[in-house]
Amino acid sequence: MGMAARSLLRHGITTNLTRDYRFLHLQLLTAERNYAHALSMKASHSEDTRGMSAKTRSRIISKLDKAARIAESLAQTLSQGDTSTATPTDILEAYAYAALLRGAAEFERQNWEACLKSYAVARVAYTALSTPTNLDTFKDLLSETIDPSIRYAAYQAKIPRTQPVTAITQRAFSQASDKIVKLIRAVNATVLEEGHEDATEGSESTPATLAWRGREVKIEDAAIAVAWGSVQAAKSRLAEKLSSSALLQPKDMAAAYDGILEASQDAVDATKQAIDELKNEGVAQGDPRMQSLQITRTAVSFELISWRIGRNRVLVGQADGAFPDHGEPSRRKRAKEEPDANQRNDMVPGRQIARLKEKAVLYDGTLQSIETIRELPGVANDEELTTRLDATLQYFTALKYVSCTTISNTKSNPLTPQLFRCLAISRSHLIAGNDVSALALVQHALNQCTEALPILSTTEREAGSPRNLLVSNADIQQLHGMLTGELHRDRALVGINNLEKSASQAQGSSSSSNKPALVNTLSSYPSGGVDLQNIVRYPPQIESIPVKPIFLDVAWNYISYPDNQNQARSAEKGIAGEDRTSAAEEAKPKKKGWFGFGR
Repeated sequence: MGMAARSLLRHGITTNLTRDYRFLHLQLLTAERNYAHALSMKASHSEDTRGMSAKTRSRIISKLDKAARIAESLAQTLSQGDTSTATPTDILEAYAYAALLRGAAEFERQNWEACLKSYAVARVAYTALSTPTNLDTFKDLLSETIDPSIRYAAYQAKIPRTQPVTAITQRAFSQASDKIVKLIRAVNATVLEEGHEDATEGSESTPATLAWRGREVKIEDAAIAVAWGSVQAAKSRLAEKLSSSALLQPKDMAAAYDGILEASQDAVDATKQAIDELKNEGVAQGDPRMQSLQITRTAVSFELISWRIGRNRVLVGQADGAFPDHGEPSRRKRAKEEPDANQRNDMVPGRQIARLKEKAVLYDGTLQSIETIRELPGVANDEELTTRLDATLQYFTALKYVSCTTISNTKSNPLTPQLFRCLAISRSHLIAGNDVSALALVQHALNQCTEALPILSTTEREAGSPRNLLVSNADIQQLHGMLTGELHRDRALVGINNLEKSASQAQGSSSSSNKPALVNTLSSYPSGGVDLQNIVRYPPQIESIPVKPIFLDVAWNYISYPDNQNQARSAEKGIAGEDRTSAAEEAKPKKKGWFGFGR
């Protein structure tokens, strides 16, 4: 397109923009086409092992610069009040779009100061334009495009990593034109003030160091510092929310952990990104920066997994699920269940089994999370931490055995009302009538708890602190006392069951006359022993004896039945006729010689 055509097009847009907005769309589409063409060329050459040639880079920069110039011309056209009816929001959005394209062009030119200035204008402008309706769109644009570009440009401009993105943006935005500042103040006057407060106060509230297991490392990456500060703030909010009410249900308490889990995950992601950037730069593993980041990665990963375990602990119920918990009844049924205190113990077995299965899943997730902590870098060399993790693993293993032993036999042994009472009391294999297995599992759980007791009894949790991986002395003592009571109860139940079996056997031996004799049960193995007092039955009684079927007897042909007399007579006649024929044949003289010709 020549200069005259460009001038004509610009003049047409200026004079006809108030009548037809398609001229605006034409400019936007032209800028987008050049921007998309540049990104397409960059993506096609990104996998080239020989790198991008100077000619290709020049074409990419040319396309991006053309797109930026078109967007800047459009923003200037919209800002002319005498020929345009655009609102300040429309004008600011046009300037933000132009700054975004200009920042991409300066990024490819590797002009880092100009790149930071353009991206800072775009970041502040899009922050001012954020509303509840388009918050997600601008949030993705800021987090996926603008913020990573600002971080990389700041790194190339030798700006310390400890400075957050807000501080870098505020410093670069100070060079913006007065026109853009006025537009931002007209759209959202609080953005600049809040951004200034974030930039100045954020650096003071952001932690500069991280301490874990007696080691203190300096946080050199701003993203990690901001994320770690968010974790500390989320921890305070979690403790405040859990202590605000003592009537919170397990699901409500678990929902309160979402904030700290998200903050911890952001810290893990920021640490991983910082490590990947150093690896791409060729930094060795023995470098102090890499060692500090590895310690930071272990610390933030440990924090994330610890809060994940804490969420599972509040979901299983009171005392980590050691005591029976059938869930909170619905509001409609609560009024009916309150007058009868024992009514909740008569719940349908299916709900209790479902609750136990949920607990089993949560315990399995907790045990798997503890195994994940063992695989973190540096944990295997920490003997004290490894010992405590083993004790914690035994603690949750004991809880799993006690609370969830009913699940394995529910399919082969369906529930009955009698067994349901056992479920409400023991929550063990007694639901299937297998009290011996229940006793063995409780004994094993008590052994696990006893081994972990000396290690975990030295730990004390602060009052009101949220639950996490830390198992306190009160927790292990409570579980140990409960398991001791469970063991005595199961022993008593096994003894009662043995007495009932002995009584039933004695009653059965007294009525041995009704049992079959030993000679009649030779085809089955006597698993309960041989009763030598009942070998045969004497005196013998008249009983039916199985014999061979009558149609195999040789006397069948000589038996006459009322409806078979004619057949018998015909059979006798046939026999007599055969005798006469044989006698006549014997009376004839025999021929002599060959072929009947005798001499």
